[in-house]
Amino acid sequence: MKEFMGKDFLLETQTAKHLYHDIAKDLPIIDYHCHIPPKEVFENRKFDNIAQVWLGGHSVENGKDIYFGDHYKWRLMRANGVKEEYITGDKSDYERFEQFAKSLEMAIGNPIVHWTQLELKQFFDCDIPLNSKTCKQIWDLCNEKLQNDPNLSVLGMIRTSNVEMVGTTDDPLDDLYWHKAIADDDSIEVKVLPSFRPDRFFKVENKTFVEDLKRLEDITKVVVKNFDDLVEALKQRVTYFVEHGCKASDHGLSYVPSVTINHAIANRTLHKVLNQQNVTTFEIDTYTMTLLYELGKIYAKNDVVMQLHVNAMRNTNTKYFEKLGADTGFDNINNHVNGQGVQILLNALTYEDACPKVILYSLNSAEMELFASLAGSFQADGKVASQIQLGSAWWFLDTKDGMENQLKTLARIGTLGNFVGMLTDSRSFLSYTRHEYFRRILCNLIGHWVENGEFVNDEEILAQIIRNICYENAKKYFSL
Repeated sequence: MKEFMGKDFLLETQTAKHLYHDIAKDLPIIDYHCHIPPKEVFENRKFDNIAQVWLGGHSVENGKDIYFGDHYKWRLMRANGVKEEYITGDKSDYERFEQFAKSLEMAIGNPIVHWTQLELKQFFDCDIPLNSKTCKQIWDLCNEKLQNDPNLSVLGMIRTSNVEMVGTTDDPLDDLYWHKAIADDDSIEVKVLPSFRPDRFFKVENKTFVEDLKRLEDITKVVVKNFDDLVEALKQRVTYFVEHGCKASDHGLSYVPSVTINHAIANRTLHKVLNQQNVTTFEIDTYTMTLLYELGKIYAKNDVVMQLHVNAMRNTNTKYFEKLGADTGFDNINNHVNGQGVQILLNALTYEDACPKVILYSLNSAEMELFASLAGSFQADGKVASQIQLGSAWWFLDTKDGMENQLKTLARIGTLGNFVGMLTDSRSFLSYTRHEYFRRILCNLIGHWVENGEFVNDEEILAQIIRNICYENAKKYFSL
């Protein structure tokens, strides 16, 4: 029987062990998509206890309750019958941590077990499996280190994880104050760069849409009377973001509409919304597609990567959405078919010689092959290797099986050696071990292919492939 998550965890061949330990393990990390708050980086936050790091908490901002934390863990606890008062309620941090530890005992096969142990090992030098029997011991051990080890401040975690760049996810209305503060502080070595996330300006059906437009007008001094005005105002914000280091945009869409680009309909849709008139689904879809097209052209001119995250069904539990808000563990996989919509978008941008670098992520694994094959149809201009990327296994697919499926699909249909690799997509500063998890899975997969005679056992070629996927490709792709 193998040791539980020992030195060679997930590494099943000698080639895999060599590729990981001698090549991949110590490569720097480019975490190009995450959700960590830059304020906590600048302030170099120190956490009071391990529950604050892992389970988040609750605060009141401008009189509004805000719940924040790792909703992966919250979902796991709910599935184990833990009452909400231990998750987002007022129970003590230790009681919440204890319930999480008990939930892990039932989570066999869940990647949270692996993530937890990797974080305990890397940051706390703890090999003890977390469960109800060891809960108090690990609580005391972690909290002692959090209080006394300078490497367990936020900047310490980033530094010891060998992170070169962090790409946060930021609202177009953000003044990027904390990004500027980080950039101006010579003692902070990591690059913390904003990413442009304009989701609120796609949601014309939201009650806050018109108010959001007014805020955009106040910032840009562009009065938004029509669709062209909106594009101009957003163009100004992209320029502002680029001036502060932005290398990527991100779009969280339920689906990419299968409609043609039509500026007249987009303009009509916006006009109706501004005049509080009802709009149809077709009008919203056309507005969405046309705005994606216009933003894509802006990104291309500014060398900003366009990320598309699709097929999430969000806030499905109305009772708890109204109580806790978004991103609290009540989202799930959707089953839209996005192929035609993505094809329309990429085709239109390519035809105008205005296609940016694009990364496609779907929360539904059924779209893996579809997206990989679509990407292959739009690699023709030679600007950069694999300009259109099949994104890493995302969210519910961010598992051992999910990563293997994504890697095998890309290898089979595309060019795996050009893949830009892993990201954390996390709100936790301990999540950099997700890169270790990915690197072990990658090295194991390639090791199997080599030892099975499916790829040449050439040390120089193999080392370059591993370095590229784990580090070099992302550095080049994001123009770092």
